[in-house]
Amino acid sequence: MKKVNNFIAGEIKCFSQNYLPIFDPSKGEKIGEVVNSNEKDFAEILKSAKKGFNEWSEFTPLKRSRVLSNFKSIIEKNISTLAPIVSEEHGKTIEDAKGSIIRGLEVVEFACGIPHLLKGEFSQNVGTNIDSWSIRQPLGICAGITPFNFPAMVPMWMFPISIACGNSFILKPSEKNPSCSIKLAEMFLDAGLPAGVFNILNGDKSSVDRLIENSEISSISFVGSTPVAKYIYEKSASTGKRVQALGGAKNHLIVMPDANLQQAVDGIIGAAYGSAGERCMAVSVAVAVGSIADKLVDKISNQIQSLKVAPWFDNNSEMGPLISKDHKTKVEQYITDGVEEGAKLVVDGRNYQIQGYENGYFVGPTLFDNVKEEMKIYKEEIFGPVLSVVRAETYEKALELVNNHKFGNGTSIYTSDGEISRHFTTNAKIGMVGVNVPIPVPMAFHSFGGWKDSLFGSNAMHGVEGVNFYTKLKTVTSRWPKSINDGPEFIIPVN
Repeated sequence: MKKVNNFIAGEIKCFSQNYLPIFDPSKGEKIGEVVNSNEKDFAEILKSAKKGFNEWSEFTPLKRSRVLSNFKSIIEKNISTLAPIVSEEHGKTIEDAKGSIIRGLEVVEFACGIPHLLKGEFSQNVGTNIDSWSIRQPLGICAGITPFNFPAMVPMWMFPISIACGNSFILKPSEKNPSCSIKLAEMFLDAGLPAGVFNILNGDKSSVDRLIENSEISSISFVGSTPVAKYIYEKSASTGKRVQALGGAKNHLIVMPDANLQQAVDGIIGAAYGSAGERCMAVSVAVAVGSIADKLVDKISNQIQSLKVAPWFDNNSEMGPLISKDHKTKVEQYITDGVEEGAKLVVDGRNYQIQGYENGYFVGPTLFDNVKEEMKIYKEEIFGPVLSVVRAETYEKALELVNNHKFGNGTSIYTSDGEISRHFTTNAKIGMVGVNVPIPVPMAFHSFGGWKDSLFGSNAMHGVEGVNFYTKLKTVTSRWPKSINDGPEFIIPVN
């Protein structure tokens, strides 16, 4: 049975003797343990990160870029090694795991361009014989707290950009699936990253609180539920940290009467049930406008009943289990709540059994129709394979549903009408918007982040937003002295 420890100063080690269990969600069996770090683990990691920053920040941006490029090459060669590590502890299919690694790799590719991205601005003669320019410099020690649903991708949305900018980085992965982070740290070391620049701190909430409370850590990046995001944002800000905390979602996908129906159905099914719905960009609400509703529900219902739900190592699997027994119970309770509130349960995923894997945490694809705004299953994030269909008479009502919801992570519309599309992209009060695209996740050279209760902090992730978050701006105003002194000035300088 494997034991996962910390990654400190380039070595796998720990001081705590307390461990937390790791489970295989497909089997419902314990497969390993991860250290629950103590105060000494944290102190050693902080010491390592300080030393790592002092060394790494002296590297030129170009030298940093070359290390990132080596790291990129190593990941490319090892995607097939990383994917099973992700799948075993998370439960997602191998192909889904590979796709998530590639989306993380794209951020590493983006970070390889850091010499260009760190260029400042220069203005000559802002005053008589006075020049001014800006410089972006690293923050120091940065930290990231990442969720269970993307153990490779989400960490790679954080640490490559932070490290490329000259910071050292402490990653606190989910205790449910920590193994991939250790592997990534080893690969980064092999790429030429100095020991201590990238450290892994494993553990539970106590490790999170140590990161938040320590005044020597300059920034916190987080992805997870809204209550935790808000907690981290408030606590971190109180200790003077820069914070980007991405929270929950309830992503709506509007289907207009003129939409390509089959295209919309395929998009909805993949986005609602892929990765068992454990994605912050999963479609959890389909808004059927006007006459298309009955056809939409029928087609979704017919197709999802033939989805292949199976363990991650089944090559034909389209959807795996949920992450834990507790989460399975929680999702099934939401389905029960939906029935009790009066929604029409078209397809029921409760009590889903797979022969030989009866102890696995499987919930089958679930579909509700006639869901109303006041229902719990509409208002709250379920984070499972549960799709709610809400019927709207008009486009205006559908847009109102999107804009009135407390979450503002992602949304999409399926339509053939360019005017409606343009109006929607302009007026949807959501951070990421798609048109005939079910999951509008931006590429690495744009930025990822929601609005409203889906993001706490001023900066989204990766892209230029990421570079700005992991650097501080310095502006220099300079004049070289003349041989004759004009004497003191007692007014604010003007041109």
